Amino acid sequence: MKGFLDFLSFLRHNKKGPFGKELVLIYTVTLNPALDYVMHPLTLDMGFTNRSSSEELLCGGNGINVSTLLNELHVVNVAFGIAAGFTGDYLIKTLQDSGVSANFVRLDEGFTRINVKLNGIVMTMCNGMGPNISQDKVDELLRRLECIAEGDTLILTGSIPKTLPEDIYDTIMHRLEGRGVRFVVDAPGALLMKSLPARPFLIKPNNHEVGRIFDAHPETPEDCIPYARQLHEQGAQNVIVSCGAHGSLLIDEHDEIHTCPTVKIQLENATGAGDSMVAGFVAKTQAGEDYESALRFASACGTATAASKGIATIDTITRVYKELEELIASSAASEK
Repeated sequence: MKGFLDFLSFLRHNKKGPFGKELVLIYTVTLNPALDYVMHPLTLDMGFTNRSSSEELLCGGNGINVSTLLNELHVVNVAFGIAAGFTGDYLIKTLQDSGVSANFVRLDEGFTRINVKLNGIVMTMCNGMGPNISQDKVDELLRRLECIAEGDTLILTGSIPKTLPEDIYDTIMHRLEGRGVRFVVDAPGALLMKSLPARPFLIKPNNHEVGRIFDAHPETPEDCIPYARQLHEQGAQNVIVSCGAHGSLLIDEHDEIHTCPTVKIQLENATGAGDSMVAGFVAKTQAGEDYESALRFASACGTATAASKGIATIDTITRVYKELEELIASSAASEK
């Protein structure tokens, strides 16, 4: 780890990338990573032997999904996390072989969990518990995060293992407070609400998560506007609410409302679509794109992953983005 942190320290103090441009980095944190074993059962009858037509073994975890898509977009990022056992070894090696810069704390005991996903007519999942994580390993992760500097983005996303304190995201943001770090939080319910006093740059619940927070049943982007505005007023600078086939909503830091439709696809994989939206939005805003363009690209990234067996490739994203632009242009022409 020392060599890696020395390299990041060099980047932090020089802050220059290729061609003399200022270098800022994106970091993701995955506290509850997994290997997703996806099976395609021919039948699914309880109490009987069922057989699968095919299987895939994928690296899972929300932060890992974000890093994987950022890597596909050739955006420099570092994936932090916690891993254990031979499953953890496989996860780290697979990420590194695919080009993702993975900097994981290794546990002395236990195994990174395996999530079994039965992808039939209806997706059925059985998620593993994961290993016990001691306080000294949490402290080690926090020390590693000390490399994050002004202008960098830290993405905190996904569930928190039962062996970690529920306020771990708050602890991380408080530790980095005052450094000029952009925080992105994509987490369920109470975790999301607790992050708002830190004024995160972006939060991204979906319409169902918004409904659970406010005891409501919003479906469309328009339905979500009053709830997204409340989240914005409580601290989130930018609020994206994804609404599946209905499209997506953004209330940006200037209190401007943006909506975006969704290209129709054959759904292959719901896992990672929201993470792909986060990655696409952060990539474009970091590159200086306006919020409307960033939302459209984020929508294309999420839709492309939903149409893929795993996290989308750049070719699929490019195709979906072109279709989205054509859809938006067609809708605008029909309104004239």
